Amino acid sequence: MTMKTIITRISLIALLFVTGTATVKAASLLANPGFESDAAGHQQNILGWTVYGQNFYNESGAPAHNGSSNYFKVYQTFSGGVNYTGIFQDYISGPGASYTADGWAYTLSTDTIGGQNLAWIEVSFRDAFGNILSLYRSALIGTNNIGAATGKFHVNTWTDLQVTNQYNPTTYLITNTTSTLVAPDNTYYVRYQIVFQGDAAFSGGSMYFDDLNLVSTGNSQYGNMNITWGDEFNGNSVNTATWTYDTGAGGWGNNELEYYTSRTNNAYVNGGILNIIAKRESFGGANYTSARMKSEGLVSWKYGRFEWRAAMPSGVGCWPALWLLGTNFSSIGWPKCGEIDVMENNGTNLSFIQGSLHSGSDETGVFNLLPGDSITNYHSYVLDWALSGTTGVFLYYVDGHLYQTQTNWTSAGGSYPFPFNQPFFIIMNLAIGGNYVQNPSTTLINAGTAFPVMLKVDYVRVYNLTSPLKLSVLHTNSQYKLSWPSNIVCHLQVATNSSGLISSSVWKDMSALTPPYVLAPTTSVAFYRLLSP
Repeated sequence: MTMKTIITRISLIALLFVTGTATVKAASLLANPGFESDAAGHQQNILGWTVYGQNFYNESGAPAHNGSSNYFKVYQTFSGGVNYTGIFQDYISGPGASYTADGWAYTLSTDTIGGQNLAWIEVSFRDAFGNILSLYRSALIGTNNIGAATGKFHVNTWTDLQVTNQYNPTTYLITNTTSTLVAPDNTYYVRYQIVFQGDAAFSGGSMYFDDLNLVSTGNSQYGNMNITWGDEFNGNSVNTATWTYDTGAGGWGNNELEYYTSRTNNAYVNGGILNIIAKRESFGGANYTSARMKSEGLVSWKYGRFEWRAAMPSGVGCWPALWLLGTNFSSIGWPKCGEIDVMENNGTNLSFIQGSLHSGSDETGVFNLLPGDSITNYHSYVLDWALSGTTGVFLYYVDGHLYQTQTNWTSAGGSYPFPFNQPFFIIMNLAIGGNYVQNPSTTLINAGTAFPVMLKVDYVRVYNLTSPLKLSVLHTNSQYKLSWPSNIVCHLQVATNSSGLISSSVWKDMSALTPPYVLAPTTSVAFYRLLSP
């Protein structure tokens, strides 16, 4: 995530400017945007994308946009009715986030779109339940605008299709033309989609697409979803106001083999990273030790966006997990209290990520990393937990990519949406052995794992929809009063430089402050900024 920054300059006479700045992420947010994750060949899987319809292919060689690399080919399903074929990706977002979008398109002179067939690129902003809130499209490619005579879309030539036409999502009529696509209120994610609309007359023709782009241009991809709680692990020790430990052995209901301790041997903070370490050692009758940290009794939440950035261990028997458990666990037990698994992994499958709900029934989904990637690298694991009316919804993401949505479950402890309308606390642990990893023996674990192994957590954050992160200034009499939202995790910094040229190295943290902060004007110039991780 891009760090949010708000800067204000104050001098003797007046407020000179208030503005926001951020680093613009120019790279495409899409996974596999050029279809290079497959090996060279034809009619392959479209890795990183969800497909629909029938006739879609990842192909390689000429006429790919970049030499002999891969490209996407699509044509209609020949079903005898109007039909749709294509691919899409869903990416995490928030109200007020902004984007640009485009992609390269091509049609062969010997296979141009015929009849009433159409093709286009589409971007839509959606609520937590997938409802379209706002819709944008590129030009629609069809028989009326293909060919040199039209001067619009040439055959045998790659054309950059810009997504600039805003549509009414109900009537599908164009309402505006813009190069900036803005997420409206209630947005949870943005969908980038390739669409081939086939007619009912079996008309032929195909389209190729390559080097697709969805680029964030706003202050944050999360928009006005701001951090309302977090732990960046920037101190020298685990924050005992936030975290405590489960300790002991006994399998924890899963036939696990470790003894959980609260020792710094098994959990410590260093260099901005929380390290949870599993060791091969005899302790309390167990052959391994590890740590299971939790916020139970200290801090809990009901609804919000939960994000971890973490790197997982590898090895036989390794079972890392980032999850939440109902605060009523001690009174009604599991599974009545409910369990939300944001991420868990079997350490022998380094591309496999699973997210689940447990409440009497089990709802689950799996995300597979692209070839060449691994859970041992740092990734972002995010859960959106929301309620609309009487319907609960959970959205699971890896590195911003939405891979499952859950809205239905059966509860052993009460009527829907119980238990997922109650407060939950966070757990982070690294188990060794157990049912989830198919109960390997200690012999197999010791032969297949290079101990110690480590779960590394860069941060854990909770986001909610708030008023914008804004530093405001009120000038009264001989004072300036700086104010900012008190419910957003942020801190104030100051820099002084009369030239107005401020580098990152000159900013200094103010002491712990709560708004408002009162200043007496001086003859010098000072810049103040808010930083939100």
